[in-house]
Amino acid sequence: AAGGGATAQRFARRADASEGTSAADGPSAEFLNLHKQMTELVSILQSDAFGSVFGDSLGIVDSLDVGGEHDAGAVEGCMIKRRDSAYLPGRPKGLWFKWKRDPMVVDAVLMYAQRGHGKRSSFYSDFTFGVWRSVPEGDVLVPVGKAYFGFTDEELVQLDRFVRKHTVDRHGPVRVVEANAETGLVLEVAFEGLNRSPRHKSGVAMRFPRISRIRWDKPAREADRLETLERMLD
Repeated sequence: AAGGGATAQRFARRADASEGTSAADGPSAEFLNLHKQMTELVSILQSDAFGSVFGDSLGIVDSLDVGGEHDAGAVEGCMIKRRDSAYLPGRPKGLWFKWKRDPMVVDAVLMYAQRGHGKRSSFYSDFTFGVWRSVPEGDVLVPVGKAYFGFTDEELVQLDRFVRKHTVDRHGPVRVVEANAETGLVLEVAFEGLNRSPRHKSGVAMRFPRISRIRWDKPAREADRLETLERMLD
């Protein structure tokens, strides 16, 4: 009987919390809207009790150059939240919005392709691409990233057809695609950032690359060079 009573109390507290209150603790911060949370937080930060424990912490926050030249490159964007929204389970729509900086963009050449998964398992939908680099023998392509989204279903069919028609070799599940200066396929690739990487032959690694456009109109010889990406690192 005692165990059943404790369980009932826990369910009662959970039910109260779903209405924005807790039988044991009063209003639940999790369900207060953001404006009310900010109001309460400011009152706490401005209280004498907070100052006696933490000192002048607000001065530290005010002095930070948030988004300034030292850290601007690391800022991907920000979250825009409605004042009357709350922290809720799941992914409710229309309350929070992700605003991101414009991505970096380069033109790269398709080099390898692999079948996708699930409904894409019958299509070549995972694409590795590269840019030109100068070597004593001439220009060669070096891989700089891999992407498997950003294109429409119709474009996927076109890419799959191109891969099958221009395969020159295979390595297990991977197809090597004809990628020379005359017949290679150029892909416009958008990505969120670029890092140096000793693991990659090119020395760089993209963050969150996606195919933003298929450049059927552009000759492969006019695709970007590795020097272009290296300048983006500076």
